[in-house]
Amino acid sequence: MEKKIIKEGKYRYIEMGEGTPIIILHGLMGGLSNFHGVMNHFPPKGYKVLVPELPIYDMPLLKTNVKSFAKFLERFIEHKELKDVILLGNSLGGHIGLLHTKLYPKMVKALVITGSSGLYESAMGDGYPKRGDYEFIKKKAQDVFYDPEIATKEIVDEVFATVNDRIKLVKTLSIAKSAIRHNMSKDLPHMLTPTCIIWGKNDSVTPPNVAEEFHSLLPDSDLFWIDKCGHAPMMEHPLEFNTVLDAWLEKRNL
Repeated sequence: MEKKIIKEGKYRYIEMGEGTPIIILHGLMGGLSNFHGVMNHFPPKGYKVLVPELPIYDMPLLKTNVKSFAKFLERFIEHKELKDVILLGNSLGGHIGLLHTKLYPKMVKALVITGSSGLYESAMGDGYPKRGDYEFIKKKAQDVFYDPEIATKEIVDEVFATVNDRIKLVKTLSIAKSAIRHNMSKDLPHMLTPTCIIWGKNDSVTPPNVAEEFHSLLPDSDLFWIDKCGHAPMMEHPLEFNTVLDAWLEKRNL
């Protein structure tokens, strides 16, 4: 089901439902479609789901970093006149959610992270990326998932197009370096926002010990595992992901 993208000024986003706002933050190579399962599940349960397109390739190079995206998110929240938001981020999106929560704690009621950077990630792997080598890019895309079939031709084509666009490639590498530099281990113990950590047991980009470290450092967190699952649980196991998140939101009275 295609979702209509709303364009308002510099913002492009999807919005569905009414109620408590859940803002979904996609990762570096992930588009809005990665969250179809979440987008369809939560609006009927009394949530307003918003998925802003992050300006990953639109910022000046010097501002292509995690902090700029956290500030962009704050401006989006102000633009939409939201408060008490729940942030849900995958990969780089989780990192942006964490940093935004640290910078603007009063705005965020709860945080959900899955396969998040912020402590460690090996997304760029060894010798990444080789431009023009489609099979190499395909293998990289498949490695993100436990089941390589999830990396459809459409997904691989999109990643391939990105790494073969010189400007996008430079910005992709700039963000990746920013994410590695911006380690949040010293910040996390001071962040009291209720946090739900949902992780793939077979995540090779941000391995399981990263989830355990997030759990031990965040004072008010719960950790849930999804089996036979890689770096993007909401794509690979959408039903299980929604069930876990549903139960957590109910238990936390959110």
